[in-house]
Amino acid sequence: MSELESIQESRAKVKSMIERHKLVEDLVHRQDMQRHDLVEGMVHQNNLSELSRLLEKLETQAIASILESLSTDDCKIIWPLISEERKEEILLVVSDSVRVELVSEPKPTNQSMVIRVFDLHEGKLRQIPIYNREDLVQAKPIWVDLVTPEDEQLAWAKEIFGVNLPNPKELTDLETSARFYEEENGEVHLHSAFLLERENESRNVAVAFILNKGTLFSVRGEELPVFRLQRLRARAQAGYVSEAKDVLLDLYAADVEYSANALEDEYVRLEEVGRQVFRSHMTNEQAAKILTDISVEEDLNGRIRRNVLDTRNALSFLMRRKFLSIAQHEDVREILRDIESLDGHTTFLFNKINFQMDATVGFLNVNQNKDLKRLTVISVVIMPINVLAGIGGMSEFSMMTHVIPWPIAYSLFIIVMIGIGILTYMGLRHLESRRIKSHRTESHRVESH
Repeated sequence: MSELESIQESRAKVKSMIERHKLVEDLVHRQDMQRHDLVEGMVHQNNLSELSRLLEKLETQAIASILESLSTDDCKIIWPLISEERKEEILLVVSDSVRVELVSEPKPTNQSMVIRVFDLHEGKLRQIPIYNREDLVQAKPIWVDLVTPEDEQLAWAKEIFGVNLPNPKELTDLETSARFYEEENGEVHLHSAFLLERENESRNVAVAFILNKGTLFSVRGEELPVFRLQRLRARAQAGYVSEAKDVLLDLYAADVEYSANALEDEYVRLEEVGRQVFRSHMTNEQAAKILTDISVEEDLNGRIRRNVLDTRNALSFLMRRKFLSIAQHEDVREILRDIESLDGHTTFLFNKINFQMDATVGFLNVNQNKDLKRLTVISVVIMPINVLAGIGGMSEFSMMTHVIPWPIAYSLFIIVMIGIGILTYMGLRHLESRRIKSHRTESHRVESH
């Protein structure tokens, strides 16, 4: 059996087991029995254990292929069944869209999750468990990552490492001079914006970096896929980072990569919108939906542009202040070249968005003109009828038709009004047909010349 056939067979088995797991779980949940929770837990555990044993036998590439073929909910079922060591390998080969879903973590709820401390061990980034202040005192980190830290933990860092960390709740948009600066004691402060893109949501998350005595401190208000992905890469690859500034540059590089992936997804969505825009006919309701989709993409494009420009400013600051080594300077130049490329793409997408928006508004104008034309035709048709109706309502009409019974007189009058309305409408149609024919003749004459 070829490798492709083996992966397809494994994929079918996993999908079948997931469907069976959800079906059995639903059936057990509906049953009314004694010790229901215990029975449900046993069935749940047995199904997941069988699925876990199957996953252990599969190669990394096969699991990555299976994850890419599953829905988000199904991925969340099998992802916890994979060991932490294999998760790192899988995340390195899985597609970007699936990776973003897998590395998006819920908001931290305990201390060991809020503050993460990393040191270098055998050339790799290693996370040190932190449960209390003593654990933090004994650590010799190159990176301290804080997500929604409590005031107590910020006080720990200030006391132990001698660094003053900002509260993530106070991280707001500042002037460039206030976002990138160096303290008298040698601390380097950088306040940057990192992109967070999810379905029906995109925003820029403020992150504060502080470089102090060979240690990088990062503070933010929520978890970001870029940070977890970089932690996984650094833990999996020896020599990926060698000091705190390498971690900082890699985070900026990953943010640029994340922005590039977001732009690729935006290209795909705008192509789908373009296929709807360039149809022969569009209703006002369809145009309104398209304008909403375009406005969402315009907002995301603006956030991506702001994000990469902010990264460019931060990297330029590091280069100007000569904080980096020669090798790190080369890395920064490579990142800046990527940013320059993304800058061109965002400009192109802005033009594409504006064109599609203009085209959609053009359809709305055409529909509006058609409605006005219909109203104009109706007004012209009704105008002579209104004149006759006015005449019919005068006393002179009754005097002229007094020898005719009034039901017959007014019935004939109504028939005459309808006939005149029809004749007026047919006259307008004839004039419109002549105008169109004359226009076509003139167009053919111009083309022939």
